[in-house]
Amino acid sequence: MHAELEALAAGGGVRPRMVKVWDPFVRLFHWSLVGLFAFAFVTGEEWMKAHILAGYAIAALVAVRLVWGLIGSRHARFSSFVAGPRTTLEFLRDTLRMKARRYLGHNPAGGAMVVTLLAALAVIVSTGYAMTTNAFWGVEWVEDLHVTTVYLTLGLIALHVGGVVLASIEHAENLVGAMITGLKRSD
Repeated sequence: MHAELEALAAGGGVRPRMVKVWDPFVRLFHWSLVGLFAFAFVTGEEWMKAHILAGYAIAALVAVRLVWGLIGSRHARFSSFVAGPRTTLEFLRDTLRMKARRYLGHNPAGGAMVVTLLAALAVIVSTGYAMTTNAFWGVEWVEDLHVTTVYLTLGLIALHVGGVVLASIEHAENLVGAMITGLKRSD
């Protein structure tokens, strides 16, 4: 397939067949989450009402994504991309050697990242909500957990972006573009 892409780039060859992988909800969820998380991060101490509203929107997105992970389109379902630890570690080992298998949907590392990010976001929105209640207002460990999880999530986001860049290079495809259009090469 790399030869086809090189031929296409050189002005010849056959354009690779594209297939729909990411449904509109997955793409809207992904990019809405990117924007809302960034907005919530920058408004944290400065604009609390907007920060809280962004948190509620993130909570709603995560809740709907969990449901969509059970009943959604083929590549959106958790059953299509959640792999065990051994498979994920083997995939990461192969990735470091630039010999990882290409997946049409999420690869095992991407699946692990989806689950980890959703869990982290659940902790963030739960602790954020808790801090607005009488029971947890001013409770230091809740605020510490909230802030710590936000910063851990920023680290996860950096790993996610790095993984997307590495996989895009390794498999000669634009994964960011795929999350915009929903389309990937069929091979």
